[in-house]
Amino acid sequence: MAVPVIQEFVASDGYRLQGRVWLPDAVPSRGTLVVLHGIQSHSGWYEYSCGRLCDAGYEVCFYDRRGSGLNAIERGHAPHWQRLVQDVVQLLTEVGYRRQQAEQPGPVVLQAMSWGAKLAAVVAAERPDLIDGLALLYPGIKAVVKPTAFQKLQLKLAAQLGISSKRVPIPLNDPALFTGEKTGQDFIRADPLALHDVTVSFLLANRELDRRADQAAEQIHCPTLCLLAGRDQIIDNPATEAYFQRIAAQQKQLIRYPAARHTLEFEPNRAQIVADYLDWLDEPGSS
Repeated sequence: MAVPVIQEFVASDGYRLQGRVWLPDAVPSRGTLVVLHGIQSHSGWYEYSCGRLCDAGYEVCFYDRRGSGLNAIERGHAPHWQRLVQDVVQLLTEVGYRRQQAEQPGPVVLQAMSWGAKLAAVVAAERPDLIDGLALLYPGIKAVVKPTAFQKLQLKLAAQLGISSKRVPIPLNDPALFTGEKTGQDFIRADPLALHDVTVSFLLANRELDRRADQAAEQIHCPTLCLLAGRDQIIDNPATEAYFQRIAAQQKQLIRYPAARHTLEFEPNRAQIVADYLDWLDEPGSS
């Protein structure tokens, strides 16, 4: 199975994003997947699926979000929601330019897991010219756990007082929320790169992304795939299915895995899940 190389991408504000890139042997590749991870995870969680996708001929560009995974600077921080969007836009622009220069005809697909899906939805709505398809895996656009009225008030007060650097724990400390598989739970529990807290500034960016992601559905027109885990304890599946129905794309497909628990990467049938994804990549259609 293909293995990644660690590469660096410099954002427009000078932040050096580290990530894993899988490069297929075949040239030209069948397409490029630009991948966004969840709030706690990083590219190292997804080496199996990315390796399989690369073996199938796809280039996989998976840079960790600033302050996450391989990126140790300003851990768990984001200065603004627009900065997070701009990081993705800049990367997609670079990928598109590079493919054009190399005369590579394959599509550019924006793939996002969990929390990353809200960022992907905003980018897909605001910059449709940069992508040919959108893959939302157990998307975190509609979550089970929501902030209470008191927590919302605390966040509002912190913003008013300018307490942007205060750190807040991410309420996902139990690996069983991500997977029912012991090997996956042990991996998550021992992962030194997993993110466990974020700044108030990140939460303010997250709040705005929530609002904009919800509004984005009617502005997404590219072929769209959504994969849902039936036993997900993080994502609100009924609300997510309702959101998916609002997506304006004529070509869209929803696949459910009834026995799965959130992070499909750790499921025992992950080979079939990757095969289903590859089928969609080969010919994205409507269900």
